[in-house]
Amino acid sequence: MDKKKMILVGTAYPYRGGLAVYNERLARSFQEEGYEVEIWTFTVQYPNFLFPGKTQFSTEPAPEGLVIKRELNSMNPFNWLKVGRKLRKAQADIVVMKFWIPYMAPSLGVVARMARKNKKTRVVSIIDNIIPHEKGVADKPLASFFLKSVDGCVTMSKSVLGDVEQFNAVKNVVFCPHPLYDNFGEKVSREEALRFLHLDPDMRYMLFFGIIRDYKGLDLLLQAMGDERIKQMNVKLIIAGEFYNNGEQYHELEKSLGLENQLVWHSEFVPDSEVKYCFNACDIVVQPYKSATQSGVTQIAYHFEKPMLVTDVGGLKEIVPDGVVGYVTAVDPAQIADALVDFFANGRKEAFERNIQVEKQKYSWGRMVDALVSVSK
Repeated sequence: MDKKKMILVGTAYPYRGGLAVYNERLARSFQEEGYEVEIWTFTVQYPNFLFPGKTQFSTEPAPEGLVIKRELNSMNPFNWLKVGRKLRKAQADIVVMKFWIPYMAPSLGVVARMARKNKKTRVVSIIDNIIPHEKGVADKPLASFFLKSVDGCVTMSKSVLGDVEQFNAVKNVVFCPHPLYDNFGEKVSREEALRFLHLDPDMRYMLFFGIIRDYKGLDLLLQAMGDERIKQMNVKLIIAGEFYNNGEQYHELEKSLGLENQLVWHSEFVPDSEVKYCFNACDIVVQPYKSATQSGVTQIAYHFEKPMLVTDVGGLKEIVPDGVVGYVTAVDPAQIADALVDFFANGRKEAFERNIQVEKQKYSWGRMVDALVSVSK
């Protein structure tokens, strides 16, 4: 019997970041299930004026064992038609598209519509956000256009599931939580991680990880760090990620709160090969988000078995049971500070880590493959 074929249309190498990491890991999961797999990524993903970081491209080696073709130009409608015709002729059983911002709706929506015309290919989407964190007037029409182009959707939080269902544009929609990010290598010892990062082994560390945008709430965490109880502890905060907005406001807050000796700045994009050092150096991962759907950072923390603090927004509390693997607090610096004081003062680390070893079993990639196949039927 011929192998079933899956083509994933979306971000992958040579592009960097969480989307590429996710798509490449998902492609491997389909391979493990016996599919013939290709990834069709972008020739142009974003115009430079829409990309706030320093570069869209990876400095890491290409992933081994994956067929990745650069096909789609998100800015060129003539290219969308070309890729749509090519995808229709490819006769894949399933096409998977990740949807994360309205800007991608026209290109992905046109390609999806054309691919389905062969009466064989089923197009399904993983919906990160159907309405973005930073909202615009065209968001809903663009989201509707995309949703009407696919046969089914998987959301990774129940809040996004509710958002998608309000559009009433696609019948097959299911929730499946974000799988573990287990593709950043194995755990390393705390000592090795600290040596790599040139950090003092006599200190304890918290980690804020990922691109820095206003909705990620770094300002709230800095205000919490200003709590005198935390200042009196041997605790520092590692801030590892590239600024996607004005970084000066955070440095001004650092000075006004007297935090110069409590913060470790690594305000650059962290290559995939170095992620393990950031996570294995810390005792707890802190995500003080002001808004959210789901987060890949929690699933890296689960992989490395690190306790977490998240705020009660979006789907974060669905993934981080309060008092079991970490804390769920209000979007409030005082409550964030209270939880961090409890964590360090009362030695919660070991108990949370034991619970994480059990809780993480829920988040398999095979479960995501099954969900995508189920909504394609």
